[in-house]
Amino acid sequence: MNVVILSKGAANYSTRRLKEEAESRGHKVRILNYAKCYITAEAGNPVVRYKGKEITDVDVIIPRIASSLTKYGSSIVRQFEMLNVPTTTSSIAIVRARDKLRSMQLLAKAGVGIPKTVVAREAADVDDMLDQVGGAPVIIKVARGTHGNGVVLAETRKAAKAVMQAFYVEGVSFIVQEFVAESAGVDIRAFVVNGKVVASMLRQSLDDDFRSNLHQGGEGIAVKLSLEERNTARSAAKAMGLSVCGVDMMRSSRGPLVLEVNASPGFQIEKITERNVTSRVIDYAELMAKAGRRKDKVGA
Repeated sequence: MNVVILSKGAANYSTRRLKEEAESRGHKVRILNYAKCYITAEAGNPVVRYKGKEITDVDVIIPRIASSLTKYGSSIVRQFEMLNVPTTTSSIAIVRARDKLRSMQLLAKAGVGIPKTVVAREAADVDDMLDQVGGAPVIIKVARGTHGNGVVLAETRKAAKAVMQAFYVEGVSFIVQEFVAESAGVDIRAFVVNGKVVASMLRQSLDDDFRSNLHQGGEGIAVKLSLEERNTARSAAKAMGLSVCGVDMMRSSRGPLVLEVNASPGFQIEKITERNVTSRVIDYAELMAKAGRRKDKVGA
């Protein structure tokens, strides 16, 4: 099988693990910096080029698209899709997951538990927004933040108004969410592959930071999920159309609440849980490649 990993960093842990696992099974692997790929658009002849050469003979791609390059990275994935190359993560799912407003709408429509949420572009009705999520304290997020960046805990109504007004002045769309006190500084990451939870960890902040994200200095430990939590993670992945993803949840008095669904989750969860997550992703890539070959035969 000829595998292409779309990644900006060949030395990145997740990219390196994917390459190692695929090559251990005898697959040929190429790592392409998608930021340096380019496409030619011509009727009936979609092409992806890299370093002056056309990319051909690809059985499956594994996208590892950074949040900062979502638009361009997803366009490269889309070009491979136009070439009928199977992908472990579709271009539309990448775009969908990176838009917090769209994510919350899709999760809510699917009946997945989420924190009470208000999304706004203006700060004219601050009092009503705060009332809708139960009042202060509240969590305020920029609509396209990542790794815990652009997330503020406003402990009073006055502080919340100041933050929202500041975002408004900067022209930033924002999300206001209820503060779940029983889960402050703690959340769960469930790694989902092909509809199954293959690993899970609990993330705990090491100080009084309300954010538990590992990129903010949080600590992770392996955790066993309840059946309800597993079902929530699977439902969230399905609602977002993601076959490989990380589902971030918090435990609340009314059950698990999904905070975010990550379309390009890190594989560091392997170090914490001692689960070979990469192997499950390559299993799925093999399934996608086989399905693609069958489809080609039928089309022929």
